Amino acid sequence: MNKISIIGLGYVGLPLAVEFGKKYRTVGFDIKKDRIAFLKKGLDKTKELTKKEIKSSKKLYLTSDSNDIKDSNIYIVTVPTPVDLNNKPDLSLIKKATSLISKSLKQDDIVIYESTVYPGTTEEVCVPLLEKGSKLKYLENFTCGYSPERINPGDKKHMLQNVTKLISASNKLTLNKIHEIYSKVLKNKLFKVNSIKIAEAAKVIENAQRDINIAFVNELSIIFEKLDLDTTEVLNAASTKWNFNRFTPGLVGGHCIGVDPYYLAYKSEKLGYSPKVILSGRDTNNSMSSFCVDKLLKKMKKKKIKLKESNVLILGCSFKENCSDVRNSKVFEIISKLKQKKIKVDVFDPVVDRDECKNIYNIQLKKTIQNKFYDAILISVSHNVFKSLGIDKIRKYGKTNCVVFDLKSIFNIKKSDIRL
Repeated sequence: MNKISIIGLGYVGLPLAVEFGKKYRTVGFDIKKDRIAFLKKGLDKTKELTKKEIKSSKKLYLTSDSNDIKDSNIYIVTVPTPVDLNNKPDLSLIKKATSLISKSLKQDDIVIYESTVYPGTTEEVCVPLLEKGSKLKYLENFTCGYSPERINPGDKKHMLQNVTKLISASNKLTLNKIHEIYSKVLKNKLFKVNSIKIAEAAKVIENAQRDINIAFVNELSIIFEKLDLDTTEVLNAASTKWNFNRFTPGLVGGHCIGVDPYYLAYKSEKLGYSPKVILSGRDTNNSMSSFCVDKLLKKMKKKKIKLKESNVLILGCSFKENCSDVRNSKVFEIISKLKQKKIKVDVFDPVVDRDECKNIYNIQLKKTIQNKFYDAILISVSHNVFKSLGIDKIRKYGKTNCVVFDLKSIFNIKKSDIRL
């Protein structure tokens, strides 16, 4: 009988562990003891799963004790794979998870990776660590698989149970085994991929493609600023053509789109080719916080607002809409740049984790907002709560001469002063 261990209980690991725990004996392991303590109470700080959903997983055992994974025969790794300060892949967490598993690895066990990596990572980086720690031989004693995650935080439409899931493995026998265990817990379509490296490549280009497309419209917004054109209106017009693919300009942060292209670029450079389009797209998207600040300050000056000691309200600081995660959010770059200009900045976001915001960025979020107080308001994240609030109510937070910057183009152009 299968016993499955999920290593890492973040956005990816927790939903997977809950689903597997409905059918199989499943161990949900995370090194963060406070995370386990909250989850045992049915509390998910990421707000992706409800208490009822977590408690519905009757065969799931949550733990931070590595001894609890030892008698498993299927191991699934779902730990983060960020980049370092030089935008190089940081594989420290996936290496630690792999070394942890290696101490429990036995004959015929399968290790499946879901973390985003560059092509070749599973077999070139992880397999040697598994062999070293277990004293077992790859393909002879154990095998591996790769099934890239497609979790989209805050998205209640494209969820684990209704998106196509890629699966790949060391050999056909293992691939069939992975298909068997995943198909029993997931209702969605499983797509078999011919090799682990192909599946790794497929995953990493998904986000690289999106990054490049956003970079294109971000560059358009810079050009149209100089032409005094509204980007949204231009996109509306272009979208009337049947084969125009519409993307919208904005900040690109988080731990997927803003990270994964660097993984592919790193591997490419190791092979002797420096990718131009991928890295150019990254440079463009990384420049957008400065562009947004310049655009806001330009409008404030035009309205004769004195920048020094002015008050600016930022609505939203997570890396994307309806998501509580603030890691790698580019909104904090905007906050920092405004403060450098001696501008007073208040941040309001009822969706994010206040403690995480304080611990990571030393920003104390406002609990309430004062009416008729701000010289400028920047709507930086398109949370549903801000959409339902409406532009007229948002305007009431500002002074008569207030500049409203609708960065995400949520509202009608006539209702805001500027937008990307």
